[in-house]
Amino acid sequence: MTDRPFRIAVLISGGGTTLKNLLEKIDQGSLRLEIALVVSSNTRAGGLQFARDANIPAAVIEQKCYVSQETFSQAIFDVCRAARVDLVVMAGFLKRVTIADDFVGRVVNIHPGLIPAFCGEGFFGHHVHQAVLDYGAKVSGCTVHFADNQYDHGPVIAQRAVPVRDDDTPETLAARVFEAECEAYPEAIQRIAEGRVRIEGRKVRILP
Repeated sequence: MTDRPFRIAVLISGGGTTLKNLLEKIDQGSLRLEIALVVSSNTRAGGLQFARDANIPAAVIEQKCYVSQETFSQAIFDVCRAARVDLVVMAGFLKRVTIADDFVGRVVNIHPGLIPAFCGEGFFGHHVHQAVLDYGAKVSGCTVHFADNQYDHGPVIAQRAVPVRDDDTPETLAARVFEAECEAYPEAIQRIAEGRVRIEGRKVRILP
């Protein structure tokens, strides 16, 4: 343990609702860490305003400016290293990255479904909720997991379930799932910051 606060980088692509939630949890005292950097894959991402309002350094790294996924990913992890972050938090980041060796087990993501259902390439945002409704599933939810180099594949840290109602639309289901995300993601990140999360193969153990 050191006196230095646990530092995270938050990766965004759009409106930044997850970033906003993390900032609110920090203000409330339930998330005890420092957002040291925000990285956006889009110059027009609305979430960049949240970073500006909170005086958080931000970097825009657009995939189109790089010759390959590897060089794009390298640029992202280079700025994370420079910011001395302990954990990279994907928060609606819609670009695939190749995780650098020194960040294996140090990148987390949240998926708006109960992995391994309704996940993988093409399953994000509205597409997940529409697929849940089309299938007739009775339960959905969210999954916090460590990210690896496959879509929605890394070890699961936490899951929260929500009911699927007969009159749900993708929008109403998304809102209910996002409420669960707003609690599950900060809680999981806080446990990591406290050193209470251990990866054991495919399984994650939460220490008391």
